Amino acid sequence: MEVFLSVSFPLGVAGLYDFGPPGCALQANIVDLWRRHFVFEEEMLEVDTTILTPYEVLKSSGHVDRFSDWMTRDSVTGDVYRADHLLKAWIKKHVIEAADATPEAIADATMDLAKLDGFSPDELQSKFASYGVLSDLGNSLTPLSPFNLMFGTEIGPSGLLKGFMRPETAQGQFVNFKRLLEANSDRMPFASAQIGKSFRNEISPRSGLLRVREFLMAEIEHYVNPEAKNFHPKFESVSFHSLPLLSREMQSSGSEQVCMTRVDHAIEKGIIDNSTLGYFLVRIYLFLLKIGLHPDIIRFRQHQSNEMAHYASDCWDAELLTSYGWIECVGCADRAAFDLTVHSLKTKEKLVVRERLSTPVTELRVVAELDRKAIGITFKKDAKLICDAIALAQEDPVLMEKILQESLDRNKVAVPLAGWNSERSSASCPSDFVEVPSQMLGLRKELTTTHVREYTPAVIEPSFGIGRIIYALLEHCYWVRAQDEQRSVLSLAPLVAPTKVLIAPLLSQKSFEDLVSNIALLLKSKGIATQADCSSATVGKKYARADELGTPFAVTIDHQTVTEVQENIPATVTVRERDSTTQIRVFINDLPDLIENLVQGKLHWNNQLLSKYEVVQCSNC
Repeated sequence: MEVFLSVSFPLGVAGLYDFGPPGCALQANIVDLWRRHFVFEEEMLEVDTTILTPYEVLKSSGHVDRFSDWMTRDSVTGDVYRADHLLKAWIKKHVIEAADATPEAIADATMDLAKLDGFSPDELQSKFASYGVLSDLGNSLTPLSPFNLMFGTEIGPSGLLKGFMRPETAQGQFVNFKRLLEANSDRMPFASAQIGKSFRNEISPRSGLLRVREFLMAEIEHYVNPEAKNFHPKFESVSFHSLPLLSREMQSSGSEQVCMTRVDHAIEKGIIDNSTLGYFLVRIYLFLLKIGLHPDIIRFRQHQSNEMAHYASDCWDAELLTSYGWIECVGCADRAAFDLTVHSLKTKEKLVVRERLSTPVTELRVVAELDRKAIGITFKKDAKLICDAIALAQEDPVLMEKILQESLDRNKVAVPLAGWNSERSSASCPSDFVEVPSQMLGLRKELTTTHVREYTPAVIEPSFGIGRIIYALLEHCYWVRAQDEQRSVLSLAPLVAPTKVLIAPLLSQKSFEDLVSNIALLLKSKGIATQADCSSATVGKKYARADELGTPFAVTIDHQTVTEVQENIPATVTVRERDSTTQIRVFINDLPDLIENLVQGKLHWNNQLLSKYEVVQCSNC
């Protein structure tokens, strides 16, 4: 593992890692495949926005107020723990793995672990008390408290302009929505994408790349008409695929057993909220398989209702099984219209889609005639926010009907200062709202004719943690040969392997080494990454070193190769496959096309391929 990544600045600062040359190449190959699989295939608009993010952007998005984890401290030493991680470790060690634990206690503990991600702060604190959780040193713990995970900074010398290192790449895409829509010729639906570093000031970074303070993300924001989420133009091409689903209903029963379910059936049964979300879940699954992960270590876990953000309609995590358990590596959320709505309110720039109707529509709609003077006197500094929220709400007829009904029922309306989520009633709005008397809103129904329809798009967001995927992949692909436990192998898929081909002369002699550069040039002309090993080590040791780095193929220049070159006849080399160690003899002129097809997955190393070539027996492969 240390060949691929290592701790940055070994000075006791956790959560920072450097990638070495193989790790850097592996990451680049995965990112390149991600870009081809998603950005090119879906014709997404890729952007590169700033890492440094102004305070107001992340205040609008809710990160300043709500982007927190719950922490606790050792009451004696002051050591800090992330609450949910400490509780999980305590339950496993002191209940599930305890020698004297009863079946009933184990069953209850297993149920709590299954529901852990959905616990509210009060429920989490209650579990700490009921399980008697102590620090690693056996000391009592302080009450739970929130800790904001963003790295704050000051922009400019005055120190007056606050900012943050971005905690995600999404917000940079949302604030550029208007430009992106124009770049797409105002056509809907469409998607933007971004690959870049994000930063989170983790409470207790640990477990290698699974919890770090700086990491690479690849995020997609798919913008869609909220009324058309159940139609994706390419859904039929993936509808027959089955996914390993762990629904919220299964989790509520304490089960962690996944159910392979066809995505179209899952949508019909209401397990997955809509077809657009289902389409991206399948595309995520196919990507994870393509980079070399086995289906048995992949599952899609649905967020329980108390896990989801207040604005989300549905959310699934693609989790990978590691030695640390199931780890979230990809999130796929239906964020509704929340982000574009709150940024519209803050910037006073409508982040909406305008569609000219072929036939104007005349309908009875709810409108508001605000008593701005009364609102200003009553609510003072909040008056403008209230007026802006109502103005934005009037773009959504369904929402205005709900507001009118609330006004009739209560003679007042709860107005969220950050604006409504257009897919939910005001009863589901955030806590920062004010009660506005109905007479100040002047709600009434009138006939209106609409020529242009405006709507705020909903957003489906697949979000990939590249570092976590790499960690799970390395752990999953590592094994040792049964006949020699000193020989480890990293069975990386050829598409993502850092080096595709080892070029190994059988002997460290000029007649052998002269051919190395010629073969390397042939392969590089096809864009195939090669690594020559002209050391004096035996060819068996050269193979072993390449196996440890995940190199899928080895080209060996042997005595027959040299003889054929000297006799001026078509020369051959042997090609070895890493996992099976079988070798075939191939003409050098045919080598580039063969390797290219094997790397791209157009050919597979199987009996059908072996039958077309001379199989070479090797005692030290």
